[in-house]
Amino acid sequence: MNIEANKVVSFHYTVSDGGETPVDSSRERGEPLTVLIGHGNIIPGLEKALLGHAVGDRIEVSVAPAEAYGERRANFTQRVPKKYFEHPELLRPGMSTVLNTRESGPRMVVVHKIGSSVIDVDLNHPLAGKTLAFDVEITAIRDATPEEIEHRHAHGAGGHEH
Repeated sequence: MNIEANKVVSFHYTVSDGGETPVDSSRERGEPLTVLIGHGNIIPGLEKALLGHAVGDRIEVSVAPAEAYGERRANFTQRVPKKYFEHPELLRPGMSTVLNTRESGPRMVVVHKIGSSVIDVDLNHPLAGKTLAFDVEITAIRDATPEEIEHRHAHGAGGHEH
């Protein structure tokens, strides 16, 4: 079975942004990432690179910013009341955190400045503007269930639980 739209795919990955130290790795967590292909669950460049591959394939792929987290936008900052952050007292400038937005759901941001009642954040994803290098090993492929296709994400082990 090859990877195509509406297949649930599990894979181990390591990603780096040009530095020697990986920025993320499923191998460190011990569990592969499981996604539903064709529904925007991973960055477009990685999803395109996976298409056509089979279980056991190991691929290395370079993903340009336009197919990953986009180019960095200058002055793309926002002042946000502290109440919108979980544990704002633990945040420090330069740290990445998740900001839950009404418009687009959870968004990864970088803390820029902390005031007494607000936090200034850089809305660029921490990996925006970077070419990402992925080392991927496909561990499983299966047909998606009708419910997974309807919900637009994988369910069960490694996927989303309801």
